[in-house]
Amino acid sequence: MIRFAAPLVFAVSIVAVPLWAQPAEDAKVDTLLEALGMPELIEIMRLEGLAYGETLAVDMLPNGPNDQWAMAVSAIYDTQTMYEEVRGAFGEAVAGDDIDAMLAFFTSAPGEKIVGLEVSARRALLDEAVEQASKENAAIAMMDQTPRYQMVAEFVEVNDLIEANVVGALNSSYAFYTGLIDGGAMPEGVTADTALQDVWAQEPDVRNETTEWVYSFLLMAYQPLSDEELEAYVDFSKTQAGQDMSDALFVAFDGMFDDISRGLGLASSRFMISQEL
Repeated sequence: MIRFAAPLVFAVSIVAVPLWAQPAEDAKVDTLLEALGMPELIEIMRLEGLAYGETLAVDMLPNGPNDQWAMAVSAIYDTQTMYEEVRGAFGEAVAGDDIDAMLAFFTSAPGEKIVGLEVSARRALLDEAVEQASKENAAIAMMDQTPRYQMVAEFVEVNDLIEANVVGALNSSYAFYTGLIDGGAMPEGVTADTALQDVWAQEPDVRNETTEWVYSFLLMAYQPLSDEELEAYVDFSKTQAGQDMSDALFVAFDGMFDDISRGLGLASSRFMISQEL
């Protein structure tokens, strides 16, 4: 499951794995991440991040974006760093879990088809017109309670996609605030505690936006799937291996997004201060 934000969209301590088994398990983790389309997904997330960096500069920097800012954002969204962080956290999170069962599903014909559709949909949503159309179509499906919407809703519930993504988004927002505070860009009186209060005040809006994004993405991505193929994915998600993998993906992506957000906060504070001088 792709964590959004991949979906996307985790475990047993690595110490529980015998040392002699680690190289073989490492190879399985690498194969699983390839099967999940992780290299392509990280590339798409970089493109999303570069676009977000432009928006952030317009909103926060006195003089707006410039070449130096673009270079800073590009460095923060470095694909190799992003992939290595996700790979390390994911590998640690699934240590001792049934990776063979995960591989069995995602290297099967339905699994490969699902990953291909998820990656293609994520890439398509880089186009604002496509994103808007997907949201409108999802709103209609939700209002009409279509059979496909009901299947996707079960998938969302089984994988706890709304709650997990809301928590991840709030944590990333807090990490951004801490970057601004540590960088010295926030007014006197703004502390980690007041930042946390502000972040929690955003929760209803974040939940609404997350719900809209999750359903618009999934309904678009899974539209070509037959009911049988989607049901097979739901069934896999209900297994222990499916739950472990979902949890591991959220752990891995949450850590990466938190680091990126704090990096953006620090970079923003540096440019805000320099442009004001």
